[in-house]
Amino acid sequence: MLIPEHKIEEILERTDLVALVSRHVELKKAGRSWKGRCPFHQEKSASFHVTPEMRRFKCFGCQAGGDAIAFVQRYLGKTFVDAVRDLAREAGVDLEAAEDPTARERQQLKEVTDFAAEHFRARLWDGEAGRVAREYLRGRGVDDEVARAFGLGLAPAAWTELADRLTSAGLLEFGLTAGLISKRQRGDGYYDMFRGRLIVPIRSPEGRTIAFGGRQLESSAGADQGPKYLNSRESRLYNKSETLYGMDLARDEIRKKKSAVLVEGYFDCIGMHQAGVKHAVALCSTALTAGHLALLARSEAKELVLLLDGDDAGRKAVERLAGPILAAGASAKVALLPDGEDPDTFARKAGVEGVAALLASAKTLTEHLFATFLPGGKEASFEAKMQAVDRLKPIAAQLPVGLARSAFFSALSTHSGLPSAELETALRGKSPAPRPVPKPSEVAPNPQTRERAPEALEAHLVAMALADRRLLSKDVHRVCDQLTHTGLRAVLARLAAGQGPEEALFEASPLVRGALQAAGHKVPTVEADQERSFLAGCQKLRLRRIEEQLSYLAKVTASLEGASELTDETKRLLTERSELLALKRQVLEESATGGTKGPSGPV
Repeated sequence: MLIPEHKIEEILERTDLVALVSRHVELKKAGRSWKGRCPFHQEKSASFHVTPEMRRFKCFGCQAGGDAIAFVQRYLGKTFVDAVRDLAREAGVDLEAAEDPTARERQQLKEVTDFAAEHFRARLWDGEAGRVAREYLRGRGVDDEVARAFGLGLAPAAWTELADRLTSAGLLEFGLTAGLISKRQRGDGYYDMFRGRLIVPIRSPEGRTIAFGGRQLESSAGADQGPKYLNSRESRLYNKSETLYGMDLARDEIRKKKSAVLVEGYFDCIGMHQAGVKHAVALCSTALTAGHLALLARSEAKELVLLLDGDDAGRKAVERLAGPILAAGASAKVALLPDGEDPDTFARKAGVEGVAALLASAKTLTEHLFATFLPGGKEASFEAKMQAVDRLKPIAAQLPVGLARSAFFSALSTHSGLPSAELETALRGKSPAPRPVPKPSEVAPNPQTRERAPEALEAHLVAMALADRRLLSKDVHRVCDQLTHTGLRAVLARLAAGQGPEEALFEASPLVRGALQAAGHKVPTVEADQERSFLAGCQKLRLRRIEEQLSYLAKVTASLEGASELTDETKRLLTERSELLALKRQVLEESATGGTKGPSGPV
């Protein structure tokens, strides 16, 4: 979120809601509240209440409600961000100083990366200019449909094509920050970093392009004479230790199969998808990290199948990846490719059935390691066992003390015939360094800057809208205006403005994205159930807001001196309570008769 939540809270605290509404509605004091005729529907009697202590307004007729931001949005037709900025100016809140510079840089990187992705994509499908690259793809068995799904592109051999376009678009500085272009060492001007290469966009799980990989294509004048593969450097958008290539296309299938297939290269991943293995992803580096495993866990992958090259490098890669996997206690298998094959070439030769059979024959990771290091098992020679123990040291050293470590030594003992206790002593090495204990200030950040976790019900409604934006039109009472979490409201505002789900989520904080991802798992798959669930959630939120107001009234009434006596103040409070109870009955009747039964999401 470009505007921090604590700043929005400050704006709401500083805004005089009564003064704001009074510019457009004639209000009269009614105890601790103010009443007037609702500006959002035609009415003869005043049913529109503004409660300063709660910083909210509510109409008992049309049920419009919300805070100062919601009022400006609804009455003046402003977007969420525009309403926040208008109120900030009036309240004297400096948003420019509040905006995180890193967020600004992310926005710039996002803009130039989108521009470059479209440029590369267009060049690949641009008639004669992209012919060589398209022929290369078809030669690797990648059909046009798959190439378009992965957003593949082309960086022509020209030295300044992208740099010239970025200059014309006013994005030159952003291109430098993103590493797409570089300043000439001699003289003025800039040149493209990717030249004469097939471009492979690296995308976030939500589908946003965050970086690029480039595969060398040609050796003509101006072409890049560098390595076969050239990758974008890391940035505010791109962290390779938390990114898996192809995750945006594989996520749904991973969730469905509860399994992911891990390969090492971009084209291995593309080849797997071409062969029907839609839950394949690839590393963007040589290391498998805790961030990668966490990403897979969030996508509900219960099992990881390693499918690496059938050569010494591929076998060593299994050893390299084994430590982090076993240390995390993750379930993993290894599918062995024939010698000399990689996943891409094997998929082209064996086809869908061959790949399926290979994956079905995968062995557990420990079974593979033990069989590779000590094929003879208990019958192996003393020398062979000692060599196997030595090869296992780097893996065992990564296992933290606990159940996973004990289970590993127990399984190795069963395979080798060596005592478990002695194996642990021989393989002990250095235990992983404990993580430093955060300082108190890191554990408990300033409450003014700490983001609030979204409520389950509010996250459920936004997740439903992300699944099907048309549901927002069913919110006839604009209940979503009454969400209390401003991060969720910002996502909804972008969605309502026509942005797609990935775009709407792009600037959301990790806390908001995590809450929406968890809520998204509970979204019904049947369209009719989705609508019923969304409407039921809206009803629950309406009732929750009514209960909050009833609770407030009960607290205020109890605090009044002589509350049991029918003073003018208590009469007004009782009248407002009666209106709220009548509204509650109306909402409950609508819930019973309005077709909102069915899946209802969290309470």
